[in-house]
Amino acid sequence: MSVVSQVLHYTKGDFFRHLIAIALPISLQSIMFSSRGLVDVLMLGQLGEAEIAAVGVAARATFVTTIMLVGVTTGGALLTAQYWGAGNQRGVRESTALTWLVSMFFALFTVALFLIFPSEIMALATESQRVNGLGSQYLIITSFSMLAVACVSSMAVGLRAMHKPGISTFFSGIGILANVFLNWLLIFGKWGFPALGIQGAAIATVISGLVEVGCLFGYLYAKQHLLAFHLGDIRAVLVWKTIVRFLKLSLPTTVNFLGWAGGLFVYHAIMGQTGVQGLAALSVMTPVESISLSLLIGMSNAAAVLVGNQLGARNFDAVYYQAIGIAVVNVVAAVVVAFLLYLVQIPILNSFSALTEQTRDLADKFIVILSLGIVLRSVPMMLIVGVLRAGGDVKFCLAQDTVAQWLIGIPLAAFAAIYLQVAPEWIYLLFLTEEVVKWFGSIWRTKSKRWMRNLIEN
Repeated sequence: MSVVSQVLHYTKGDFFRHLIAIALPISLQSIMFSSRGLVDVLMLGQLGEAEIAAVGVAARATFVTTIMLVGVTTGGALLTAQYWGAGNQRGVRESTALTWLVSMFFALFTVALFLIFPSEIMALATESQRVNGLGSQYLIITSFSMLAVACVSSMAVGLRAMHKPGISTFFSGIGILANVFLNWLLIFGKWGFPALGIQGAAIATVISGLVEVGCLFGYLYAKQHLLAFHLGDIRAVLVWKTIVRFLKLSLPTTVNFLGWAGGLFVYHAIMGQTGVQGLAALSVMTPVESISLSLLIGMSNAAAVLVGNQLGARNFDAVYYQAIGIAVVNVVAAVVVAFLLYLVQIPILNSFSALTEQTRDLADKFIVILSLGIVLRSVPMMLIVGVLRAGGDVKFCLAQDTVAQWLIGIPLAAFAAIYLQVAPEWIYLLFLTEEVVKWFGSIWRTKSKRWMRNLIEN
């Protein structure tokens, strides 16, 4: 049989139905997560460009730590998906307990980092004292929201593995509604509250995170859900062999995610070399980009669940051709998303009323480049997140991302910005260089089949 015939054979029936059923709630949750930053930028954008730039840099810093926590939970996600595929419910619950424990430890570390070095972190991306001061206020307060991120992320990966991502998505919806309402109260001083500006946005982020965690955990324990772990489950996983296996999967991915997200922060710093206008335009693009990529993120994470389930059940013949099928589907989805983004760019940018004419023109050019970037990211995102990591191929992913971003993408963009002093839109285009590199590496590794491993057998 040809490759096309094999792909069609192994993806027929319920495969794509399961993929979409898992992907849509994850995509919606990703949109909700990204829209928190967008809401802050939109509301603070009515105050001025300094506020936009400040929350953009600070939000990128919190994004780096959020990505680190997501990387920590990846070990739990891989194990939980394979335990569920193997029908081991005890393994699912204990894996979730260990994921929560480790992610909370890392969250406390990030809280301390933001509390001790807020201005130093802001100074990495901007020389403006006003932007630094505003962003530092935002960082100090929002640092505590990292504890909520750890709680929600650790439970979300377990729910995804069980094909029930809609539960965490529902409570994320409650969190985002709380964030919008509290932003309205605290940024502008409604209903007798003081107008706190950027500090109000930070306070709203923390309180809405607490609301989301309280509702999610309250529901799981009230329903006596499988993931509602207890002290006995935590004691059961405090075994050195179990922890080492978890860390062998989580730490390379955590370093990978940290390096990648840190690279995004460096890109922000590189754009900062062009001035506040370039930084403000990039700050506008950051939440727009995150929301635009949400469908692809959802598809990739859904694929990771299904691929993990298949590897746990040792269905190696099927999983290879399913990986090819979902990569093709992700490209098609990316083209549709990019086209829609290009169509609605005018109303999107009209929402940022405080942008100057020059910054608005720059943002128009950034949107076109972003549309191209969405298509370029489709294959690497699916193959790295949805296929290679699902088989525990975390070291290859770490090596590839490090080379593509830190040895190729960042040096090229930095050289163009600092030494050639090219226009901001060309620097933004150079940010996509790493995605081209990842196309070749990801496809080669997938074809090698070295990622097809069962992780839960002794």
